[in-house]
Amino acid sequence: MKDFREFLLRGNVVDLAVGIVIGAAFGALVTAFVGAFITPIVALMAGKADVSGLSFTAGGTTFPYGLFLTAVISFVLVALAVFFIVVKPINALRERQRRGETVDPTSKPCPECLSEIPVEARRCAFCTSEQPAAA
Repeated sequence: MKDFREFLLRGNVVDLAVGIVIGAAFGALVTAFVGAFITPIVALMAGKADVSGLSFTAGGTTFPYGLFLTAVISFVLVALAVFFIVVKPINALRERQRRGETVDPTSKPCPECLSEIPVEARRCAFCTSEQPAAA
């Protein structure tokens, strides 16, 4: 039981759980936005009152392509939001780091074992070597 508790409390498991919950909430928010604003605009252009109700029938089978169209719009909006809110800023940060621009680091490499340690650390947690005082 102790191992299971340690597994659950490990940082990346908790981060993943938080990410999933936030992602689900964000997805619901975008779906509501699409239903309230985007779908009516598409419906105006299509000449229908409700895009999600669009369908066609072939051989006695009904194909509700309006539901698929609404899902595609939601997906594209979520993908655009993730791209501009997460991916672009992270890529810009990595590019700045690659060019050597300072990004106000919170960690530094240990000169002895090259592991990442907090800037304020006086000893390396990995090799226990003493660290120079932070500037």
